[in-house]
Amino acid sequence: MNHAPLRRLVALAVVAAVAVAACGSTAAPIMPSGGPTNAPTQPAASQPAASQPAGVLPAGCPTSAPAPLAADETATVTLATEKGDIVIAVKGSLGPLAAANFLALAECGAYDGVIFHRLMPGFVIQSGDVQFGRTPNVDLGQVGLGGPGYAFADDPVTVPYARGTVAMANSGPNTNGSQFFIVVADAALDPAYSVFGTVTSGMDVVDTIAAMPNGGGQAGLALEPVAITKATVTRP
Repeated sequence: MNHAPLRRLVALAVVAAVAVAACGSTAAPIMPSGGPTNAPTQPAASQPAASQPAGVLPAGCPTSAPAPLAADETATVTLATEKGDIVIAVKGSLGPLAAANFLALAECGAYDGVIFHRLMPGFVIQSGDVQFGRTPNVDLGQVGLGGPGYAFADDPVTVPYARGTVAMANSGPNTNGSQFFIVVADAALDPAYSVFGTVTSGMDVVDTIAAMPNGGGQAGLALEPVAITKATVTRP
């Protein structure tokens, strides 16, 4: 069964990308959301992150990409959900730009109330649309297309996309924003998605969320979405 990764939905277009399978990899496109897909799509113009409306993030959140996290710096992020907690070890050595961005958004409350909008059983679950995916005002017509209002460059990927890997979703090279995915099963993805962490506890919660009803297809839209009720950052 072929699957493709997670790209950040951008504009109303479907962006071509790389697709992968849990048991092999094939060239295929990506979701405009910035994730992989298993069926080819035609590239289309996407909405630049800079054109997204202001005021998407809570007060005190970054308005541009934070400085990279040092290679020796680590932190723990706990994503509380109604299904249980997902604990992520974030490491600057994995992806300094993505790690710093994820921590900054988690600390300022950007992810609080944001749903896991894309469910790909046996592959990944995707969240982080801080523009259209925040409860109680989720826009089901656009969720997966949003971001924080800025974009940042890709980090080199030096590890495989093993089960529990946490990485950035995107809509093409150097279009990282706020959306991220958690790998449910080992995936042979091309190194196009910046890795910044690993789930150390709560993969049973990830599995539960992945198994919930979805609309199918590459969008995998969650029909009974689970939200991140609170993201908590603990630094050593």
